[in-house]
Amino acid sequence: MKKVVIPDGAPSRLAFFLAVEEYLARTASEELFFTWQSPPTVICGRNQVIENEVNLDYCREHGITVVRRKSGGGCVYSDEGNVMLSYITPDTGVEAVFAGFLEKVADALRDLGFDAVRTEHNDILVGGRKVSGNACHALPNATIVHGTMLVDLDFSVLEKATTPSEEKLGKHGVESVRQRVVNLKSLGFALTPTELRRYFEDRFCDGELKLTAEDIEKITKFENYNKPDL
Repeated sequence: MKKVVIPDGAPSRLAFFLAVEEYLARTASEELFFTWQSPPTVICGRNQVIENEVNLDYCREHGITVVRRKSGGGCVYSDEGNVMLSYITPDTGVEAVFAGFLEKVADALRDLGFDAVRTEHNDILVGGRKVSGNACHALPNATIVHGTMLVDLDFSVLEKATTPSEEKLGKHGVESVRQRVVNLKSLGFALTPTELRRYFEDRFCDGELKLTAEDIEKITKFENYNKPDL
């Protein structure tokens, strides 16, 4: 598996990294992996009713971006205290790919001393509490798996940004089941998000694929072309 190296100065917005995943999935013929962090963003699954999942007024007031991804799953809040993991493979056996990658991640956490387990809901739990949620997007020639790793996320913002207004709650109800989540830092984890990123990259990868300025230009155009429909 090769680590994707994104050059300094590339955009840091979450939608850009989603475009990196899809660009690589459409152009690469080998297993690829990269980690990333983004400014405060709420990302919703492809089938979710955003107004029922997100406090849009709060997000607008606090400059929190809201995007929709092409994979399924629930609503996620991400900030610099969360590490995102992206895995791209030309293997189109989605179920096996998904399960295999999540087991790799759980095993990596076990080697750090955590009792990590993968669930049938595509989460990873430590001590029975969720530290990682994951989703999968199948393309005709590739599979993308991406997920969170909660290191030091601001849960106070998560609660406010991913809870609809009282008016929306009364009108629509809440469609997603929110599980109990916990930061690795709260479980005694001493590594910073940057150090954890390096740990995963060193563990999973044995080579590099360096994106060029030309790649970044294409990805940016690709991002704009495939801008999530809100």
